[in-house]
Amino acid sequence: MKSEILGPVIVLVGWSLVMLFWLVIARMPAMKRAGIDVKTVTGGRPGALDGVVADRAQWKAHNYIHLMEQPTIFYAIALVLAMIGQGDGFNAQIAWAYVVLRILHSIVQATFNRVIVRFALFALSSVALLMLFVHAAMGYWGVSFH
Repeated sequence: MKSEILGPVIVLVGWSLVMLFWLVIARMPAMKRAGIDVKTVTGGRPGALDGVVADRAQWKAHNYIHLMEQPTIFYAIALVLAMIGQGDGFNAQIAWAYVVLRILHSIVQATFNRVIVRFALFALSSVALLMLFVHAAMGYWGVSFH
């Protein structure tokens, strides 16, 4: 049985890969301009290039990291909803809203990076995620508002 909620999961994974490629395309030339030879660099940690390479190049990397954080909860709850037979209809619509909001968040962060806009998109996506969690918990434990 195919659950509708798996579509948004697939799209967000695909978008994360787009951001991965975008960060590589932006960061490699920025590192070269900063005099960093990737063939000789060892170690490193997230954020180590902040202030070293252009901020615009780093924004893509920061967003990719963000896509590896909260969306992991989305993937888990979407799979739970699919497995308990609650991944269609309204829950699938909420999942699509979550994915669209995360993609918009990525575009904002990777381009003009206004924090207030990013925060609004993040807050709205968090509400969608909370709704999915509540619906999954209710579905799993057989709780309804009727």
